[in-house]
Amino acid sequence: MKQRSTKLIMTKQQLYANIIKKQSFLCVGLDTDIRKIPKHLLSEEDPVFAFNKAIVDATADYSVAYKPNLAFYESLGYKGQLSLEKTVNYINQNYPDQFVIADAKRGDIGNTSEMYARAVFEHAGFDAVTVAPYMGEDSVKPFLLPDKWVILLALTSNKGSLDFQMTEDIHGDRLFEKVLRKSQEWGSDEQMMYVVGATQGKLFSDIRKIVPDHFLLVPGVGAQGGSLKEVAEYGMNSQCGLLVNSSRQILYADGSAAFAEAAREEARKVQEEMAEYLLIRE
Repeated sequence: MKQRSTKLIMTKQQLYANIIKKQSFLCVGLDTDIRKIPKHLLSEEDPVFAFNKAIVDATADYSVAYKPNLAFYESLGYKGQLSLEKTVNYINQNYPDQFVIADAKRGDIGNTSEMYARAVFEHAGFDAVTVAPYMGEDSVKPFLLPDKWVILLALTSNKGSLDFQMTEDIHGDRLFEKVLRKSQEWGSDEQMMYVVGATQGKLFSDIRKIVPDHFLLVPGVGAQGGSLKEVAEYGMNSQCGLLVNSSRQILYADGSAAFAEAAREEARKVQEEMAEYLLIRE
């Protein structure tokens, strides 16, 4: 095990420095499904943590962030919660330069949001949390704490995004554009990011016209069919401004005892492609 280190405060500048240092803007999504992990791990005391630990150790050289999806852990009851806490603690203690995101998609009235914020930041030790903005400012503000990040859902890659996010008002403004504009009154690009699905392609250009300096968390590359090349072409800014998430492509690259080595190789491939796009921007 690595010697334990002090967790870094993840400012925008620190995040960009890590991206340049590693030549990567890869976020590994820890969407760990106990039904999909290698069977030999099921004999472990905590199979989910054993899997996550191996994945993190294998991919940390090539990533700058990890994003556990809380639903995968909550589905296992208290044991899943323990696995989640152990995973976050392990990353923070052994890889303190990693940005750790709670993929929770919270969003409720103020006092409830305060409790959610306490859970993910004070108790669990995450750097950031994904939040749904539908209930407005008072549902988001409790998450905007010093040295922590809110990642607002803006334009997602699922089919249902067309139901609301792309609807236009009488002036031709789409709902996701309203979210981008209004939310900038709540927090700055030093504490707020936006979720934009990788499958949105050229719409990244429209988004950058409204939020040119914010970081974007981009799921949907890999198994969901999003193009990393398009994301970089239309979404990258002068300080990269991207965290591109890959989950299944890396986690389940191999189902044998060699799963960690396969995950490392997949992460390396993504990092090498990212390094090319960063070089183009220099």
